Amino acid sequence: MGVPDYILRMRKHIGHDLLWLPSVSAVVRNDAGELLLGKRADDGRWSVVSGIVEPGEQPATAVVREVREETGLDVEPIRLTSVVSHPHTYPNGDRCEYLNLGFECRLLGGTARVNDDESEAVEWFAPDRLPKLDAHARLVVAQALAGAEQTFYLPAGTDWDDN
Repeated sequence: MGVPDYILRMRKHIGHDLLWLPSVSAVVRNDAGELLLGKRADDGRWSVVSGIVEPGEQPATAVVREVREETGLDVEPIRLTSVVSHPHTYPNGDRCEYLNLGFECRLLGGTARVNDDESEAVEWFAPDRLPKLDAHARLVVAQALAGAEQTFYLPAGTDWDDN
C-alpha cells in the first residue's frame, strides 16, 4: 500500500522531523514451524511483517490487514506478545518513533508472495536459520516464540538504546 495519505499530508508540514506513530508487527509460523519474513523494499533488510495502525483502526485489524497487503496471507492474531517503542529513520531521512504492538498470529490460509511495493521478497525461515534482523525484529520474534503468558515491555526508565 505504501505510505498512508495522512502521513504524506503531515510530512508536507513537518518535512523529515520526528513523527510518533502506532504500529503493529506479526510473527507468523507455518505448519513446519518456519517464520514468515519480508525483505523490505526501502532498505533491503529482512523483517517481520509490520505496518502503521491507521486512524480509527484497531491494532488487531491492522495486523491482519498488513499481513494480507504485504504477503497475500490470511492470519488471525492470537496473542499480544510485546509492546515497545523504537526509533526508525528511513533512507529518505524521514524520522519516526513507533509504538509497536507485536502479535503472534495463526496462519489461516493463502500462499506467501510479494503482494505490494513494500517488499522485495517474502519467505519462510526456520527459527534457527533466520537472516540478519534489526534489534526490533529480533525482540518481536523472541517474545512471540518465548510463549510467555504476559506481554513483554521494556521496564520503566529503560530507553530503547539500553535494550
